[in-house]
Amino acid sequence: MNIMNETIENVSTMLKNKQISSVELVKDSLSKIEATKELNTLHEVCSESALQKAQEIDDLRAKGQDLPILAGVPIVIKDNISMVGTFTTCSSKFLENYKSPYNATVVDKLLNAGAIIVGKANMDEFAMGSSSETCAFGPVHNPRNPEYVPGGSSGGSAGTVAGNQCFASLGTDTGGSIRQPSSFCGVVGLKPTYGLVSRYGVVAFASSLDQVGPITKSVRDSAIMLDTIAGYDANEFTSAKHSTEHYYENSFKNSVKGMKIGFAKEFFESLQNQEVLQSVMNAIDFFKSNGAEIVDIKLPHINDALAVYYVLSSAEAASNLARFDGIKYGVATTEYKDLIDFYVQSRTQGFGKEVKRRIMLGNFVLSSGYFDAYYNKAKAVQNLIINEFTDAFKQCDVIISPTTPSPAFKIGEKVDNPLEMYLNDIYTVPVNIARLPAMSIPCGVASNGLPLGLQLIGNRFSESTLFNISDYFEKNCFSLREVK
Repeated sequence: MNIMNETIENVSTMLKNKQISSVELVKDSLSKIEATKELNTLHEVCSESALQKAQEIDDLRAKGQDLPILAGVPIVIKDNISMVGTFTTCSSKFLENYKSPYNATVVDKLLNAGAIIVGKANMDEFAMGSSSETCAFGPVHNPRNPEYVPGGSSGGSAGTVAGNQCFASLGTDTGGSIRQPSSFCGVVGLKPTYGLVSRYGVVAFASSLDQVGPITKSVRDSAIMLDTIAGYDANEFTSAKHSTEHYYENSFKNSVKGMKIGFAKEFFESLQNQEVLQSVMNAIDFFKSNGAEIVDIKLPHINDALAVYYVLSSAEAASNLARFDGIKYGVATTEYKDLIDFYVQSRTQGFGKEVKRRIMLGNFVLSSGYFDAYYNKAKAVQNLIINEFTDAFKQCDVIISPTTPSPAFKIGEKVDNPLEMYLNDIYTVPVNIARLPAMSIPCGVASNGLPLGLQLIGNRFSESTLFNISDYFEKNCFSLREVK
């Protein structure tokens, strides 16, 4: 048996029954990382600290201590999540030598649960990208086929799970950056309700849209991860005061009978890839045949979400990244005329092309004379989209759509065409605009052998519903883990 192919559920049981030790598990993880390092999924491997933590977990278990389900399990975190003693580079040359002075809240929660963090995952620079090709330290390769992109911006996080380098990872999702790479890599990706998981210690891209979430091998593993990282955080001003739900214990009903699944034709009008369309329609037929009701809903402004997203996210990015000036930390130029030139030269040398593009776009939409025409109008349309989703959820429990308009594309294929790259997010950005939870699960395999993803969107704080319906689909209709 290849232990690295297993789920958190299975290895946790094996650890509890002392069929394997945490040290052995971490060594297997580190060996797999080394054997597949050409995928470039990781910036940093935490070998020494991981083995030390694993030994501590084994010692506690040997004393008969009852440990959490994640205790001793190797996990990876995205490289925009702060962790003491590690570099937090955001895949940018600007921060390539920056070490975190404190832990993000989600890191503390993982460590308190006994999880073993074995590395920091490669990503699109400052989480800006849909292919993990904007990384300053080289692109990430899709474990399913290294000639293809893994998606972005959490491509490294998805790649470590799909490549069996770890058992789960954390990513961040601003416009689809957990769900899109999960679809491309054939794993399970959850974007939780905005505010359910603390953003404290996570380098901000667009603060009103960013959300931390898990990438896993199974739906039940996703619930395990969310149980660990969710919860109110007084350090984070957008953190939601939402009661703990015990997702792993309470979500799974093994039935979809009587559930109402919303079908919005607006999600499918521009879909040209027939393999994606057929896989989603097959899922709809499955749910219908198992007692769910398919309900037609209307989301008339959903096709405006992409434009709204790139106005709002770029505006917030320009504001958040203004702090990177080369003085307190980051790249500092040695040749400059005056203070203003110092800022200009440091930022020019430190930021990559895509980050510069979004900063310029953000500054433009925030500038005098254009603020009302672009930013305020985008906020108004955002409210329309939020209201449309609110009305839709009066009629249904979840909404179904593709995760992406196509399977993964080849590395380099779209890197010089920003508009075509942005269109990869067409089905995922509405969720962030409306601050809703959504999950991507594998639902098929394209003719080129690459995975296809199904997106299920829930109402605010309805993660339990998403877990139940997704788990039922995974167990009874399609699981990529069972495709040989």
